[in-house]
Amino acid sequence: MRATSIEFRLRMAINAVIILLGFWAPWIESWGAGKRISLVEWLALQISRIGIASFGVATSGVVLIALVFALAAVIFRVSGTAYLGPGTVNSFNMVAGNVMASGPYRYLRNPLYMGLWFMVAAMSFLMPATGALLAMVLITVFMIRLTFGEESFLTGRLGEPYQAYCNGVPRFIPRLRGAPANTGAEPHWLSASLAELTPFGVLAALAVFWRNYDLALAGRIILISFGASLVARAFLPRNVNPAPEN
Repeated sequence: MRATSIEFRLRMAINAVIILLGFWAPWIESWGAGKRISLVEWLALQISRIGIASFGVATSGVVLIALVFALAAVIFRVSGTAYLGPGTVNSFNMVAGNVMASGPYRYLRNPLYMGLWFMVAAMSFLMPATGALLAMVLITVFMIRLTFGEESFLTGRLGEPYQAYCNGVPRFIPRLRGAPANTGAEPHWLSASLAELTPFGVLAALAVFWRNYDLALAGRIILISFGASLVARAFLPRNVNPAPEN
């Protein structure tokens, strides 16, 4: 169940392929499996058909849920990167130093992975329904594999301190009580925000979509933010902080 080192190195590319496959959903035209309507529209149609709300109201409600997911992605990704450092987040290799227990890492072991999950979940509302389902299954499985791979690596390198940290901090669901003491790491909010332009782009794309329901425009916004994120990461410092996760 653990991801290999090659999967870790290629994690950004694998994530991108999963997202592109969700939007593309080639089986719709090739096999006639499903319809090419967004998950937002599909959910709104189901809600209106059973009489809970009109189609317009249902659509607004579904987009609002997607916006909440996108906002959660921004919070998890930016805060996680701010404390861990873009150099570590962008590293091709797993790195072990001191246990990170500052900022969001006091309450959750994997804020960056959860941010990724929420970001893909937010984007899935713009995908065809069947593409959204496949993308969420694949990204969830891949995220779990990466998590187990990193935990095995860190346990072997850091030993008892990391085991104690794992015993006190949950893997995916934040716990607000009983967090370990702050280890004193200083956040770098500006560099983190530049490195994490993609979740900001997803949030902006959904906000624009809520206004005009233009899927093509929302997709362009996401692509532009992803490209801008890659450019920003290329110019950010390459120093690596302790403890990997992305």
